[in-house]
Amino acid sequence: MKIRVLIADDNSFIREGMRIILNSFEEFEVVATVEDGREAVEFCQANTVDVALLDVRMPIMNGVEATRLLTETTETRPLILTTFDDDEYITDAIRFGAKGYLLKNNDPERIRDAIRSIHHGHNVLQSVVLDKLKLSLGDHTSSAVEPPIDISLFTERELEVMSSIAKGLSNKEISKELFISEGTVANYITSILNKTGLEHRTQIAIYYLTGRIR
Repeated sequence: MKIRVLIADDNSFIREGMRIILNSFEEFEVVATVEDGREAVEFCQANTVDVALLDVRMPIMNGVEATRLLTETTETRPLILTTFDDDEYITDAIRFGAKGYLLKNNDPERIRDAIRSIHHGHNVLQSVVLDKLKLSLGDHTSSAVEPPIDISLFTERELEVMSSIAKGLSNKEISKELFISEGTVANYITSILNKTGLEHRTQIAIYYLTGRIR
């Protein structure tokens, strides 16, 4: 079965271009293109949509608010796809349930892979976006700086894993850095998720950097 995709962008040229690009991949079916977040939410509430590509800045309802409503009222997985890497949008979009945040200047294959990954339950946060977020918040990933969280909730090893996630490291990279197995890294991540009520590693990074869970 094809992955059903909705495209929401107020620029008709971008909407049509993205529709043509995605329809060139056999695994996708673009079920709708809309001009604003409200239309995106209404369509996803009435129809089955697997992944919604949402521009950030749209009239009537922006992509961040649409992300919140889609997460609360539908099974659609929101992917923020934008030319803007404004810091406030990154934190809000992820906090409201965005499964990914990519800039539009990525090549079609990168966007294809992101949609596929999100559809299969993974999360995508482009490294340049994470780097910009760390700069805007102040980089708390240094061991010399205490992160803005209640560290008493976590073991020393869990804090090391959280710091590594906030640096953008994969489980494999964390295992090499901390000299533990990938399975052990996964166990620590599960423990962190259970303690915080978070859902995935991207939210762990945001929590570690900001001290905010929601």
